[in-house]
Amino acid sequence: MSARVQPDAGMLLVARAADFAARAHAMQKRKGAAQEPYVNHLAEVALLLTEATGGRNPVLIAAAWLHDTLEDTITEREELQSLFGKDVATIVAEVTDDKSLPKSERKRLQVETAPKKSKPARMLKIADKTSNLRALAKSPPMGWDLRRREDYVTWAEAVVAGCRGLSAELEARFAAAVADARTALAP
Repeated sequence: MSARVQPDAGMLLVARAADFAARAHAMQKRKGAAQEPYVNHLAEVALLLTEATGGRNPVLIAAAWLHDTLEDTITEREELQSLFGKDVATIVAEVTDDKSLPKSERKRLQVETAPKKSKPARMLKIADKTSNLRALAKSPPMGWDLRRREDYVTWAEAVVAGCRGLSAELEARFAAAVADARTALAP
């Protein structure tokens, strides 16, 4: 009989966050024509951060899975803190837009506040924008004309400009996503 292996606390945190996020976003789809499940975006962001950190930051990876729960589901910050701890909830809250503001103001604030965010929040912003640009290149949101897609790429670059200097690998993936998105926009 083999001895029971004790679960790694970090791995358990990430697995619980992935499960929670998948359930919270279960009925949501991405905006693109492919209408892929929204959880694919969360998985991609978590993977980007897992690769960038060598898997050594389970709090950040858990936050990646949960980064859109406050903004796009009925989840409250207190619930995240209770289930995943203060550090995870703080990172998620830090990258959450205030939906009571007009979209243009939320976008402006993302650019303005990005450099002031914590290191984990800035890394999460880079990974999120990388995933969004990859989706924009492969399956643009329905109803987005060329100009709106170009504006999104330019805006994402402005947000990420305030997040640089944290991970050369993550920044290289973002740069590749920008290049792919721009190529997809070319006539």
